Amino acid sequence: MPENSEIPLYKENLQKAIKNIRIADHMIYVTYPVIKDKRLLLKGLEQVHEALTQVINAILQYDYLFKRIQLSKDPRANFDSFISKCAARYNINSEEINSVIELFTLAESHKKSPLEFMRRERIVIMSDNLKTVSLDSDRLKKYLNLSKSLVNKAKFGMSI
Repeated sequence: MPENSEIPLYKENLQKAIKNIRIADHMIYVTYPVIKDKRLLLKGLEQVHEALTQVINAILQYDYLFKRIQLSKDPRANFDSFISKCAARYNINSEEINSVIELFTLAESHKKSPLEFMRRERIVIMSDNLKTVSLDSDRLKKYLNLSKSLVNKAKFGMSI
């Protein structure tokens, strides 16, 4: 097989994002309602976070390929480029960007959290300074729908 036939990185990331969305969708809509285990919500959060990261990376790589942006070794600088230079081109509005930031913050809280517990169908994530954030299946479904929307917008913007 010739070397030039390999899949471009942006398409590969888009395919990974779609796979993660399918996994998260099944966890949230099929498995969690039956089992009601908080670990499934947390795993769903991780899958949606990974999917959004991959969609954003795909958009950044695509725009870099067409010399619309410069990429940096700093992920925060790349995310800023995504917000300031890429989002509008893909019709990603400020509400969606705020939801992405909210999800990334929640995922970071989960990673750093010393304590997480279940309270009335929701997970309460506690930080070191005793500040809490909660996650329930409805909030996770909102993030899942956001990731699906961003994949569709990326596909449309890339004409895939």
